[in-house]
Amino acid sequence: MMFLPALLALFVGCDALAVQQQVLLDEEPSVSARKPNFLFILTDDQDLRMNSPAYMPYTQARIKEKGTEFLNHFVTTALCCPSRVSLWTGRQAHNTNVTDVNPPYGMDTASIGGYPKFVAQGFNENFLPVWLQSAGYNTYYTGKLFNSHSVATYNAPFVNGFNGSDFLLDPHTYSYWNATYQRNHEPPRSYEGQYTTDVMKEKASGLLADALDSDAPFFLTVAPIAPHTNIDVEGLSGAGGPKMTEPLPAPRHAHLFADAKVPRTPNFNPDKDSGAGWIQTMELQNQTVIDYEDHLYRQRLRTLQAVDEMVDALITQLEESGQIDNTYIIYSADNGYHIGHHRLPPGKTTGYEEDIRVPFYIRGPGIPEGKSVDRVTTHIDIAPTLFELAGVPLREDFDGTPMPVSTSKKTQSILHEHVTVEFWGHAVLEGEYGSIGPGGLSIMGNNTYKSARILSEEYNLYYSVWCDGDHELYDLSTDPYQMNNIYTQQDNIHLLSRPLSSVIDRIDALLLVLKSCKGNTCIQPWRVLHPDGSVESLKDALHVKYDSFYTNQPKVSYSVCEPGYIIEAEGPQVGLQYRDGLSWEAWT
Repeated sequence: MMFLPALLALFVGCDALAVQQQVLLDEEPSVSARKPNFLFILTDDQDLRMNSPAYMPYTQARIKEKGTEFLNHFVTTALCCPSRVSLWTGRQAHNTNVTDVNPPYGMDTASIGGYPKFVAQGFNENFLPVWLQSAGYNTYYTGKLFNSHSVATYNAPFVNGFNGSDFLLDPHTYSYWNATYQRNHEPPRSYEGQYTTDVMKEKASGLLADALDSDAPFFLTVAPIAPHTNIDVEGLSGAGGPKMTEPLPAPRHAHLFADAKVPRTPNFNPDKDSGAGWIQTMELQNQTVIDYEDHLYRQRLRTLQAVDEMVDALITQLEESGQIDNTYIIYSADNGYHIGHHRLPPGKTTGYEEDIRVPFYIRGPGIPEGKSVDRVTTHIDIAPTLFELAGVPLREDFDGTPMPVSTSKKTQSILHEHVTVEFWGHAVLEGEYGSIGPGGLSIMGNNTYKSARILSEEYNLYYSVWCDGDHELYDLSTDPYQMNNIYTQQDNIHLLSRPLSSVIDRIDALLLVLKSCKGNTCIQPWRVLHPDGSVESLKDALHVKYDSFYTNQPKVSYSVCEPGYIIEAEGPQVGLQYRDGLSWEAWT
């Protein structure tokens, strides 16, 4: 029987070994146990209203149809750099004070736009990639980051927050065949004669390979310039600056979509003038201009084909790595675009749907496939969304709230029906026929405005206040192309079963809060006006008992048109609060 102790010892030893192996297995980071990865594709000036995403079959099949589309996703500033800074910080532009792409006025560091202003405001140490690195992520970026990130400023200082980077640099960011890239801390390198999106495809693949080689979760952004207009600094248009001409496709795509035209919606080159401010002065376009705009539209679709191929290649690379099921893939644009709408030359910078509504698709773990969500979301919601998906506590200085993207994760998302849209400075008129500004320039001044986009199952509104005193109100439920400004018809119209003036009083009070909001007041602005929580929406605010309260609110206005965010020029900053029928100053 001497074998019994030995046998027991063997069993004990086996059990101990099994326990030890189980511990090791538990410590092994499985795909499901690891923090998720992120791949973010961010295009430049891509429209949604003209249906450009429908011309991208790989993006449709491999992101949209494999995930969820947010139908009502908006930017908060319809211009590249301010929109991108808001996206990467989760803050409205009035809270970043990065309001332009170039020096809008003055030349001191405190009053310039673009990358230098981003640095001066302290955001080089305080934006999404830096935060994700602190949460254990490896972070990577290739493509366009910000305007004025140039061969003169790239190392003054270097961009923080990335384990690997390969940035496009001004002045050749928008040159499809003569781009300049700058890798990590290396000197800039010219890629003259090479198609920029194809160059970026190889760079993105290399960064993705680096990310996949590490055990750490990763965040990779790929930001091509398509379908932005082409800018060659050698082709200047006098005092108007570099000429922004049609984008240039890769030769293999140059023959595509020969019959495509800008959709002939009611606001495309309309017979009557429309809009407010300088926009209502636009003249009817002739056939030569329209033909050019159709050509530019086709060129935009063609340049997006190389982006579509890049999307397909990167997703294939993820599939082959085995990491596809643990990776969120996001597709969006920095702002929208108009071509001929309201008689405007090609461009962005307005608050109309063409410029502020952009595509947003997301796929990944817990994301429903083939789903469309009509809830209102914005670019300042993206950083909070990534935080929540990565399991990182939300920051108190976020002006946005997580988007309800996942069915498998609890969300701190707060439902909101409003979007704050703001702009300062001048509008840029693009294309061969864009030099119609004063003195033949391709810019129009006094494009400073505040606006609120309000959207629910019961109403669909856009309200704006311009620095020159113009106002707009559109009911998009009956006027989806924003051709009938009902603000000027207050004596004749009821809206939402109330006199139009009563509705305007409510929306203006909401905009008064939104134009200066910070943090949670941007997410729940009605609680600034009604601290007891009795009003959470425009519908709630329309109760007749609040009529006097809203009539007596200070109104959104400007004392002067400034090209940047000068708070002294922006009229009243403090509204009134409602408590038990009493109102008083709320906050500064």
